Amino acid sequence: MFISKMHLPRRTVLRGIGATVALPLLDCMVPALTATSRTAAAPVRRFGIFYVPNGMSMPYWSPKAEGPLDADNLPPTLQSAASFADRVLMCGGLNDEAANLVKGGGAHARAAGTFLTCVPFRHTNGADVYAETTMDQIAARELSKETQITSLELGIEPNSMLGTCGGASCAYTNTISWRTPTTPLPTENDPRAVFEMLFGTSGSTDREARLARMRRDRSILDSVNEALSDLELVIGATDRNKLDEYLDALRDIERRIQMAEQQSARELPVVDQPVGVPSDYAEHARLMMDLLGLAWQTDLTRISTFMLAREISGRAYPEVGVPDSHHPLSHHQDEPAKLARLHKINEHHFRQFAYLVEKLAALPEGDGTMLDHTLMLYGTGISDSNTHFYDDLPIALVGGTKAGIKGGRYVRYPQGTPLANLWVTVLEKLGLPVETFGDSTGPLGRLTDV
Repeated sequence: MFISKMHLPRRTVLRGIGATVALPLLDCMVPALTATSRTAAAPVRRFGIFYVPNGMSMPYWSPKAEGPLDADNLPPTLQSAASFADRVLMCGGLNDEAANLVKGGGAHARAAGTFLTCVPFRHTNGADVYAETTMDQIAARELSKETQITSLELGIEPNSMLGTCGGASCAYTNTISWRTPTTPLPTENDPRAVFEMLFGTSGSTDREARLARMRRDRSILDSVNEALSDLELVIGATDRNKLDEYLDALRDIERRIQMAEQQSARELPVVDQPVGVPSDYAEHARLMMDLLGLAWQTDLTRISTFMLAREISGRAYPEVGVPDSHHPLSHHQDEPAKLARLHKINEHHFRQFAYLVEKLAALPEGDGTMLDHTLMLYGTGISDSNTHFYDDLPIALVGGTKAGIKGGRYVRYPQGTPLANLWVTVLEKLGLPVETFGDSTGPLGRLTDV
């Protein structure tokens, strides 16, 4: 990294009419090296959780044996991780006993509702929900002291916090993140809403106001154009290249959102489908992944959850040869043909996550890449979806060299090891040690070495 004598504050933003554009980490944001500036220039800590529903086709998820993982022996579900296999740490044997201890409630509510708490929730079909503060929000409370947004809760499918879903309040199935025991955090699936949260607002959530903005077809970058021009005059060539790449990505996301809105405006209204949501699953997922990447790149937030679908999801995936509804298919009764089709869904979900990982690996940051400084978890609260088991959960950690884990391995823990032990360890890796969490019995070993 080139350290400039000029210092631009880390949280510098460009402002225009109704818009705020945060900047990525530039070299000129790192002070000239002194004893005190080394601390100021310390890399940020980020953590993202990526949740998939309805269990997993376990024969296609589980590696054949504990030990090294590389591009040649990844399990079928993770084939799209071939380019970053050395960053993948698969963890077997972890158990969410809290899901078994919920008194009442559907199997899927138990899975999502306890995944990040490891504490049984109160079973209810009404609004009197009660769970526990999730581990992501424990991290968010501390790390948000340095960011504008406490955390991002993203999803692909629309949700409702009211009503009954699978035998319990929908609040337990439609999110995995809880700010307090009585405050579930709903996911946002509309790319326009996320974009405006990060970079600007139309001034109204009214549909007509959003369509009026679309018709104006005005780029958010146009409104900060003068500030951009002034900034490019004073930063170095390396920073100008970084800024240009970032702004190109921002323009591309704007263009894709506008296209989705134009397509939506030409069609009849669809129930529960907000303006700006692409109809194609992969297109929608990658647009949301790009937005999350921008939020991390600009350090607007450092903690996120992303539900690639909600529990009890009935979405079909004909684009990958699966016309079946996801949830009924997950009750596969160990039939090979159904397990194979369920695997196709699981692999399709993971491929969207792999898109983000590869994107982070290509983005320079500090003395490495964004992936080097990011820790992510991919998994679900049910292992065998036919029996709704909450043990030997499918969990994979993906992170860089600075994230505190050693990838390229499959590690198995003794059967029944609390999932909460992993959350205790992740919080420690984020610099936020806790003595206990949920039903933890201590930190999880073997994340950094064999």
